[in-house]
Amino acid sequence: MASLYFTYSAMNAGKSTSLLQVAHNYEERDQHVLLLTPAIDDRAGQGVIASRLGIDRSALAFTSSTDLAALLEARHSQHAIDCVLLDEAQFLTETQVWQLTDVVDRLAIPVMCYGIRTDAFGQAFPGSAVLLAVADKVNEMKTICYCGRKATMNLRIDAEGNAVKVGEQIAIGGNDRYISCCRKHWKEKLGLK
Repeated sequence: MASLYFTYSAMNAGKSTSLLQVAHNYEERDQHVLLLTPAIDDRAGQGVIASRLGIDRSALAFTSSTDLAALLEARHSQHAIDCVLLDEAQFLTETQVWQLTDVVDRLAIPVMCYGIRTDAFGQAFPGSAVLLAVADKVNEMKTICYCGRKATMNLRIDAEGNAVKVGEQIAIGGNDRYISCCRKHWKEKLGLK
């Protein structure tokens, strides 16, 4: 039975590494996977899923206007897809999450999404909120704060390492722009004690 999976965590927990490992596992068994990544995240190049461990793979880039159900149905009709693996799922639109449920329910293809729940200001990303509500299986990957506690928040920082307290929900970046931290230290850095 196909399912919609959502694996989430703060940044630097190894989500992309896990996704690439899952792709490898399927392919070792002669299964065909389709890797997807939002075009907006081009840190490693457009259409590339890259792990901080130094491994990467080409993926099909999509935009917020892409009809994922139509795209995947067309691809599946050309060459059977055994699993869809989607990185940076927080950038999905609400509509796209529902389209992925159609892929699971109508085409019986498992879809595994990896992403973060909230932005740097503690607000849920729309795609993540819908995934948390409708995914068949939800899994949290864990990483740690600099204090040793579980990191659940993503703190945006400026070039000097100071907390950014306001801004756009989406600001693409890696270790140069974000620090994973526990809620306590996230609140302290933002002055929300």
